Order: sequence, then C-alpha cells, then structure tokens
Amino acid sequence: MSYDLIVLGGGPGGYLAAERAAQSGLKTVCIEARAFGGVCLNEGCIPSKTLLNSAKIYEYALNGAKYGVTTAGVTIDQKTVVERKNKVVTTLVSGVKSTLRTHKVKMVEGFCEIIGRDKDGFTVSVAGEMFKSTNLIIATGSSPAIPPIPGVKEGIASGFVLTNREILDLETIPQSLVVIGGGVIGLEMAAYYNSVGSKVTVIEMLDHIAGPTDREVSTMLQKVYEKKGVTFKLNSKVTAIGTSSVSYEENGKTETVQADKVLLSIGRRPVISGFGLERLGVLTEKGAIKTDRTCLTSIPNVYAVGDVNGVSMLAHTAYREAEVAVNSIIGKRDIMRYNAIPSVIYTNPEMAGVGETEESAKAKGISYVVGKVSMLYSGRFLAENEGGNGICKILAEKDSGRIIGAHMLGAYVSEFIIAAGMMVETEMTLSDAKEIVFPHPTVSEILREAIFAI
Repeated sequence: MSYDLIVLGGGPGGYLAAERAAQSGLKTVCIEARAFGGVCLNEGCIPSKTLLNSAKIYEYALNGAKYGVTTAGVTIDQKTVVERKNKVVTTLVSGVKSTLRTHKVKMVEGFCEIIGRDKDGFTVSVAGEMFKSTNLIIATGSSPAIPPIPGVKEGIASGFVLTNREILDLETIPQSLVVIGGGVIGLEMAAYYNSVGSKVTVIEMLDHIAGPTDREVSTMLQKVYEKKGVTFKLNSKVTAIGTSSVSYEENGKTETVQADKVLLSIGRRPVISGFGLERLGVLTEKGAIKTDRTCLTSIPNVYAVGDVNGVSMLAHTAYREAEVAVNSIIGKRDIMRYNAIPSVIYTNPEMAGVGETEESAKAKGISYVVGKVSMLYSGRFLAENEGGNGICKILAEKDSGRIIGAHMLGAYVSEFIIAAGMMVETEMTLSDAKEIVFPHPTVSEILREAIFAI
C-alpha cells in the first residue's frame, strides 16, 4: 500500500511525527517493533517518574513530624508501586494510540525491514506486508549500552545485572544496589532505591556525576545524596562483575563491593542496525545517523529524529525534531535549534538546567557574568522544605546582558526551567527579564532573584 510518509518507530519522535504529518494532510503509517510510546512511555521517562513520586510521598510521610504531621508504621509496598506504574503506562500508551487513530494514522506493530528505494519511493516490509512511501522518517530510538566488562552478559542472563527496563519492574527492594554510571538514569534510580531503603553505591568513571550539567550544581546534588547515605565512587572504572559483587579500580587499586542487584546505566546507543538501513546508504557518524538542521539525512526524503541521530537524546528534543522534519517534508521552513533545550534530573531535590554552563561558556571563550542565590530566597520553597536548600544560577553574556544559561537544584525546578529556556531561546537580556512579573508565592520567583543578583 502506498503512503506519503512511513515513520519507523512509535516513540516520542515517531508517534508525534506521524500525528503532525496526518494533521498536515499526509497519508501516514507508523511502524513500531515493540510497543507504541517507545522507551519513554514504557521503560523510561514515565515509569521512572511514577516510581520517584511514590518515593517522594514515602519520604514526606517518614518526615511528616517536621511539618506537624505525625504518622506511625509507614511502609512502602514495592509491588503496589510497580502495579501503579504499569497502570500509568497502560493509560498513556492507550492515549497515544487513540490520538493516532483519531488522526487516521495507520499503526503497524512488528519488526520492519527497509527493502530499498526505487523511482516510486521507499519500500518497507513488516511480516511480509509491503508499504511504499515517498518520504521516510527514521525514529528507531536507542538501546542500553552494554560494555565488554567481564561478567556483564552472565549477570544479565542471571538477572543480577539490570538495565533501565528491568530495574523498573522489581517487585522486591534489594538490600544493596550498585549503580554503574552516574548519569540521569543512574542517579534517578539511585535516588529511588535509596529512598525506599536500599544501600546504594554509584560507580562513575568521571570525576563528577550528572554528565555535562553545571558542575557546582551537580556537586551540590551529590552532597545531598551522600547525606542520605548514597556512596559515590568517582574516577572509578568497573573491571569485573561477579555473581554477587562488582570489582572496580579506584586510585590504582582494585576494590570490590557486594550487591544484591546491579544497575547498568552507562548510556544509550542509537538503534541503526537490524532493519536494513544500510540499503539506503544513509551516512552515519559515531554510531548515529547524521542529520542537518532540518533533520534530513544524507539521502533525500529520509529524515531521522530522536535518539537515533544522537544529537540530544531527550524525549522533548525528539518531539521538536519530529515537527521540524514534518514541516520540512510539507515545504514549511523550519530548523532545529539545540542551544535552549532544558534537561532535568528528577531526584529529590530536582536538578534542571538550560543553555550554557560555566564550564561550556569558558570552553567557548564566552565572557559571562553570574547571578546566584540560595533557594531559601523563595518564600514558598522555605515554607514547604524544612531543612532543605538548593541553588539557582543565571548566566548572562557580559557585554550584551543576553541570558545564556540557567541551572537550578530544588523542589519544582522541573516545572519552571521552561521559563529560563524561553529567556535563552529568545535571547532575552537581563534588563528585559527584570520587567517580568512572577506570581507570588512560587518557587519560580527564584529566577527573578538570581537575575537581580547579577
């Protein structure tokens, strides 16, 4: 059957591309190999936040006396937490399918294979059924990176070593958990299992956690969790995984830590093989599909969005890339801008950032000024966070006053980092930002405090 567009992948990039294309009048088919909603809805963003919310409620209950609320016999039922997670996932996946049906997108479940291209367009096969189209969007996502560490494969086979998929389905809380990798996934799961009672150790190769985030803020987050009992082993390399232990090198010495479970979270790799991509001759670079600012690949009429292009492996980036790709297909001028994409780590407290960090600004030779204030400057934060603290930093270009970055640690920062993102995106200056009226009392007012601190 012939279509205007075939979308390979039903995750955030894929299903939104299909939806936007259908809204624009394109006859569209969306093909998903595993489950519509992709990693984000099924085994990533949404299920992890469901677990983290349960942990937050549990912590509130345990510490209720600080707020004048006394409770007794507080426990957490991991099986119920997982059941609720599954209910949330089912509801959202059903919603995605319903939306696609509403817009008359044909949904196909099964592994696809790109057969090739001829004068009439592209041909894709699913279980012997052929689909043809003049345009193709590749949104096949990513999979967990599995390093060649001795014992990893055996550990995965036995259930001792888990990826982001399996860790979300544990119905019993491990007494001890070793997390390999101090990035977003590792930190969020370390935060959850620390909150519900596991002894957590995080092993990270770098000298800091949270990857390319602002170093001052990530260091503060590390200290928060060290106080909560998480052990961090930085500048450490895992050398072997046993049947109940993890060995690593630290300061030239080999150390071993015992564990009931191990989470492998060293990153993700774009899925670019196993579905015939090589038949199109699409250019790849460092294991990802290379795209331009319209998300176009090296082959005309072939676009790549989401994790598969390796530019910014975040669901909300995939959403925007999907829109840019579809707009390009229908002839509407649009390009991707990656300088103002917010990132969030949903620990407790949350960590969020957008734009340049101090480290990236220095590396680029940007002359900047910083406004920095404690979260205790926010009346609402102080009212709702007994004994807690955090930080808000605003970076601005020294000569122009243009806001180029914002980085925060504290409650609710995930909900208002977009305000800072809009300032960066629109190249707002400090003087213009000072005229914005923030609602009071809200934690978001901390942005205004940081701006006036410059």
